[in-house]
Amino acid sequence: MVEIVRYTSERKAEWDTFVRSSRNATFLFMRDYMDYHADRFTDCSLMFYREEKLVALLPANWVSDERMVSSHGGLTYGGLVMCDGLTSVRVMEVFAAMLDWMRTELGAKALLYKPIPYIYDRCPSEEDLYALFRHQAVLYTRSLSSVVDMAHRIPFRKGRKSTVKLAHSRGVTIAESADWVAFWSILSQVLHERHQAVPVHSVEEMELLHSRFPEEIKLYAAYASDGRMIAGTVIYEFPDMVHAQYIASSSEGKASGAVDLLYAWLINERYTDKRYLDFGTSVEQGGRVLNEGLVRQKEGFGARGVVYDSYMINID
Repeated sequence: MVEIVRYTSERKAEWDTFVRSSRNATFLFMRDYMDYHADRFTDCSLMFYREEKLVALLPANWVSDERMVSSHGGLTYGGLVMCDGLTSVRVMEVFAAMLDWMRTELGAKALLYKPIPYIYDRCPSEEDLYALFRHQAVLYTRSLSSVVDMAHRIPFRKGRKSTVKLAHSRGVTIAESADWVAFWSILSQVLHERHQAVPVHSVEEMELLHSRFPEEIKLYAAYASDGRMIAGTVIYEFPDMVHAQYIASSSEGKASGAVDLLYAWLINERYTDKRYLDFGTSVEQGGRVLNEGLVRQKEGFGARGVVYDSYMINID
């Protein structure tokens, strides 16, 4: 019998302890990360118990206008977080109980489920994908991310090697940085010029998250010979992989090959102990449009495709 409890702040310590010990969670599910934008979402995270033992979590929020549960609207992914002992049969039990609870307790009509991509898992954890199939889930969005397999690296393309040499010749250097404001200025300008957009996080939010997770959230920057920041990347570090949350370069940095040198350093020196380096997605309109120029740049570093999916289940 599965017992379901809706998360409240009184259960923060229990939630965080489970996240740290689970087989497929990341620090994005820690409440200090999830709750930085709690004012934008109605939290509907669930905790699943079996014989009074916590066995799974679902980071989620409630979308009242659509009578839908989303897992989680403020995160790139938010699927079922599982303990080591949760077997396939038990995952099916959790899913059945979860959907029944959403129907009876919330009057929910749908569940938008965003599974955690396998590259984040500590060990195989795709039982939820089978449960989605059994509950007639429909693929809703599919984003294509570019990932470097660090143990089986594909060589850089000739063009990437040339720009790395160019950056060296112009005296570009790489270092970890604490100057979030300088990088956000570059990032904001790039997003505005190319997409008339702004970063998902404000610089104040990013500084807050970095202060809460200083070992997991890092800023690496490329500097011109006179010490000015001309490019950078925000890296999210996980035990077995790293994810590029933001990448940006000024026009000078672009002309100097600064990003290429930065990522050559990250791949060949800084993160050689990791399984994967994820450059992030290169799609628009829910995956229906591929930004070919952007994905080509990432593939030039030897990255290849991993999908980030979301699924819709009609509950009623």
